[in-house]
Amino acid sequence: MFSGSMVALVTPMHADGRVDEKSLEKLVEFHVENGTDAIVAMGTTGESATLNEKEHCKVIKQVVDISNNRIPIIAGTGANSTSEAIELTQCAMSAGADACLLVTPYYNKPTQEGLYQHYKKIAETVAIPQILYNVPGRTAVDMLPETVARLSGISNIIGVKEATGDLQRGQQIIEECGDKLDVYSGDDATAMELILLGAKGDISVTANVAPKAMHEMCAAALAGDRETATNINNRLLALHSKLFVESNPIPVKWALYEMNLIPEGIRLPLTILDAQYHDVVRDAIQQAS
Repeated sequence: MFSGSMVALVTPMHADGRVDEKSLEKLVEFHVENGTDAIVAMGTTGESATLNEKEHCKVIKQVVDISNNRIPIIAGTGANSTSEAIELTQCAMSAGADACLLVTPYYNKPTQEGLYQHYKKIAETVAIPQILYNVPGRTAVDMLPETVARLSGISNIIGVKEATGDLQRGQQIIEECGDKLDVYSGDDATAMELILLGAKGDISVTANVAPKAMHEMCAAALAGDRETATNINNRLLALHSKLFVESNPIPVKWALYEMNLIPEGIRLPLTILDAQYHDVVRDAIQQAS
């Protein structure tokens, strides 16, 4: 259903932490104009962990309304409580999102059977298309390829964002699931290679800063044009790396502030990018242009 460069959109905030709705509109327009293939609202990069449920749903609705069917919207609706994830997913469907992205339940460390039952329950309760999201470095739980393959048999589970950066694992999921489920990279540094192996796109942090280049790189990789994809990706390598000098989304929000696209606001416990990293992020932005 989705392919190409899908931006994991930041949530712009004022200095006091309130969501900046005008800047949110500016960002959506920025991505429409620069060819981004889909927007993921309220994912990890959108600081979903620090917004309450009302705010979470409001941001999703605003992004859907601003996009006005010009670009697909995927809503981040994962939670470590199955009932909360169901509520957020229902909210996203009511708001008009095209699909939902559901991170593995963090902190409480469910078993593989628990993961299967969690996703099965959400999919059976809410009819919207759903994308699994595996990022063990953040969640302390790793959804194994065998569990993904089990879940691929559920009709409205349409994809998985695999953010381990393990190309061998990504290839295994592609081979085991075939046409039943699309695989998306969740790791910008290895996204090009995974797409060339058969993934359908990249849910990207880098695309916040360099949307046109990420769209063009993903399009070339999807077409099997390694040379063109590599030439574009080489300009983006510094961003892929330096946008993680501190915890995401700290560096990417500072980069967008530097580009005059958003204010400097971020919510505690996250803090503004330390000054020692300003030059390295600034240089990465320049290399990508």
